Amino acid sequence: MLDLQDVSLQYRGRLVLSPLSLTIRAGEFTVVIGPNGAGKSSLLKLMTGEMEPASGSVRLDGENLARMAPERLARRRAVLPQGSSLAFPFTVAEVVSFGLEAAGRARDPAAIRGALARVDLASFGARFYGELSGGEQQRVHLARVLCQIGAPVRHGKPALLFLDEPVSSLDIRHQLAVLGLARDFARGGGAVVAVLHDLNLAAGYADRLIALSLGQIAADGPPAAILTDALVEEVFGVRLPVGATPFPPQPFVLPQTAAPLSRTSEWIH
Repeated sequence: MLDLQDVSLQYRGRLVLSPLSLTIRAGEFTVVIGPNGAGKSSLLKLMTGEMEPASGSVRLDGENLARMAPERLARRRAVLPQGSSLAFPFTVAEVVSFGLEAAGRARDPAAIRGALARVDLASFGARFYGELSGGEQQRVHLARVLCQIGAPVRHGKPALLFLDEPVSSLDIRHQLAVLGLARDFARGGGAVVAVLHDLNLAAGYADRLIALSLGQIAADGPPAAILTDALVEEVFGVRLPVGATPFPPQPFVLPQTAAPLSRTSEWIH
């Protein structure tokens, strides 16, 4: 449904993403992994239409994303960025309602309450956003995004949900809950793309992993197939044995077993 064909991205003349091609499919939870500066958020910005590629094209159902009006895009895809700041004293319910407005939908108190309940903030609607903890604010914005996108499939067309580090400020219970929501959205027929740093969470929830390194795709496929000792060493620069659960087979890593490579050791010291 979303096709990237030979796309590249430049910042001030510097090549951030080398030409790459991939397809995001409905019904699939895709997680992008890679070290800091690998180009993960940049790739997400190309997928969402926030930035235009220096070369190539991004197409949604065959239509060039760059030619789609923002209002139309807002009805097909929703984006949770790494961070969102608000300077005005909005209530939580007001922040969530912005998602409805972005999608051109009428204010719906029931939809707002439902979205807040899904992120474990059912009683927070009247509270001021600025008084919440960082993790609570992150979940408010997830509720806003869920309100915007609505159902995974609308009018016969799958919706896309983009999440840039959606669990960075959350405790373990809410990390699992948020990724469960994302997985359910994909199971319902939508497409989900998330950027995650936690390899165990990525392997546990993703249908597909895309590993980026230096602006290029180092690996792309099911977690059990691509998350290997060799990939971790190549992409992250650390020797870390990858284990696997017996059934179902699921790769995992234990950071305590890491053996830093020379360049990593030098950086630490």
